[in-house]
Amino acid sequence: MTANFRPRRSVLYMPGSNARALEKARGLPADGLIMDLEDAVAPSEKAQARQQVLDAVNAESGYDGSEVVVRINALDSEWGNDDLQSVLSANAGAIDAVLLPKVERAEQIIEVAEQLPDGLKVWAMIETPLAVIQVEQICRSHPKLAVLVMGTSDLAKDLRIPHTPKREGFLYSLSKCVLAARAYGLDIIDGVHLQLEDDRGFVGVCEQGRELGFDGKSLIHPKQITAANRFFAPNKGMIIDAHEVIDAWENAEKAGRGVVVLNGKLVENLHVEEAKRILAVEQAIAKRENREAL
Repeated sequence: MTANFRPRRSVLYMPGSNARALEKARGLPADGLIMDLEDAVAPSEKAQARQQVLDAVNAESGYDGSEVVVRINALDSEWGNDDLQSVLSANAGAIDAVLLPKVERAEQIIEVAEQLPDGLKVWAMIETPLAVIQVEQICRSHPKLAVLVMGTSDLAKDLRIPHTPKREGFLYSLSKCVLAARAYGLDIIDGVHLQLEDDRGFVGVCEQGRELGFDGKSLIHPKQITAANRFFAPNKGMIIDAHEVIDAWENAEKAGRGVVVLNGKLVENLHVEEAKRILAVEQAIAKRENREAL
């Protein structure tokens, strides 16, 4: 896991029509950048945005280790196929994944995935009631599908629910999608928080998202990156506990003991697996931030 794991604590949307924003994104500490050709781009600017994104990802300066994802328009739109062809024409390694909007059927994933070269992944927006209903079929659609991204703004509109601090109306949909993602070995990113001046509310939804099982948060402004990176990373206490669990387990195996008790708590193999996952996450984050793992 350590070799292939990528942290996805913070995933920032960048409007493809804003060349200045695309340039300023270089060096941002977001784990992922979504170059958006869909919702953030007016119809009259689609072609220009497509070329600007292609130029940006092909530039020599790169994006400093951030995972680069391009959200294309739906393939049944007048722009979708041109978007996809632009992605396919990018320099090798310049783009890590294609994000598909309004995914509601496994066939939508398959149609795109089978056109992608090895190494280029698919991410799927889950943003409609039908997508939530069909999420299991979507998750198992193709091996190139790597990540689900919750589109809570569109979902709120379709479900006719308000954005409340505790997000009560979203909880079933969010939990169902997390369950499906875990069942099929995918990462899953929580939806955006639209109130840029509501720092306390943003902290609250980050904490809630982490407790629901999300791997990270999708963002609409760079000011949200620091908090997302903090809340979706293992804290120091978790890392210390993980080391202790692994050490206790290994010492018990060496001593030939079949039962391990640490601080009054029974330790089983499942706890060891989770401890190793936590340390792999920490090591990947440390590598991303160019520091030593704790």
